Amino acid sequence: MSEPPTLPVTFRPGHTRVILLTAGVVILLVISGVALLLDLGPGERASFFVTGVLIFWALAQLARIKVVADESGVTVVNIASRRRLAWAEILQVNLRPGDPWVFLNLSDGTSLPALGIQPGLAKQRAIADAQALRALAEARSTAAAREDRG
Repeated sequence: MSEPPTLPVTFRPGHTRVILLTAGVVILLVISGVALLLDLGPGERASFFVTGVLIFWALAQLARIKVVADESGVTVVNIASRRRLAWAEILQVNLRPGDPWVFLNLSDGTSLPALGIQPGLAKQRAIADAQALRALAEARSTAAAREDRG
């Protein structure tokens, strides 16, 4: 088992985030530039700009995914949701070959996808991040079990 990292720690797909935010800025600038170059009325120009802003916002939502671990638990921020988990709720951290991201098996019998750790463009980093989160979960659950007995 690997040594858990120092808390707090944030896991996020760095390459994907940079690509999404860069694409969002470029798209916004191109659409805005086109609106300025074309012979359009103010309302039409505004609609171009609003479209660019909406595309940027959508890509920024995709880029905000992360998993934040601290002393009291884990916060999973996915595309459209945020969920706070106590360490005791996390039974297992899984990243199997072919999985698009980490899955957390929870004490309520459900599984929560944690999109902040995904092997897409940086497979080795995702594996290391999954192992680090697994080590944290195991260390914290062991500590919680000792406190319950003691």
